[in-house]
Amino acid sequence: MEILQLSPAIANRRSLRAYDPSRSVSQEHLDLLFEAARWAPSAFNEQPWRFVYAHRGDEAFDRLLSCLAPSNALWARNASVLLLVIGKKNSSHNGNYNRHYSHDVGLAMGLLSVQATELGLNLHQMGGYDAPKVEELFQIPDEFETISITSVGYAGNPDGLPETLQVKETAPRSRKSIDEIAFENHFRV
Repeated sequence: MEILQLSPAIANRRSLRAYDPSRSVSQEHLDLLFEAARWAPSAFNEQPWRFVYAHRGDEAFDRLLSCLAPSNALWARNASVLLLVIGKKNSSHNGNYNRHYSHDVGLAMGLLSVQATELGLNLHQMGGYDAPKVEELFQIPDEFETISITSVGYAGNPDGLPETLQVKETAPRSRKSIDEIAFENHFRV
């Protein structure tokens, strides 16, 4: 009998806040993350995901950092890279609203996250940011929407974080049970 097992890249994925500021993510590794995202499935093969990234020390990194909620900026400043995740709202083939674009961007980020874990990198996707400010600073056209700002880097020592974040950083991962999220034959609340 075959013993089924969750992929280690999924089982070990975490959204840590402590980054090692002495380590940089190489362009080769970033390109591999984008290659993983590129192969995500999407409705009509639209591939509606777009990424703007900046390395720590670049002016664009500081612009992205300035858009984060202060509670996120506090720790994200030590990441090697900040990644602005963007979705194209309308379909290229007919110009109509693509109601699946955010789902497809999520799939791309899922594959990117798994690839990052495979490479020993940590990602932390953040919704706590000023979207209008990002859209203005990065001149995002109306047909696109910012989805998240994601920090990328190597895990660091949580001792450098405020105590409340240290607790979160070292707590065991928890998830809802399968019977809370998957229902055979009918939906349950």
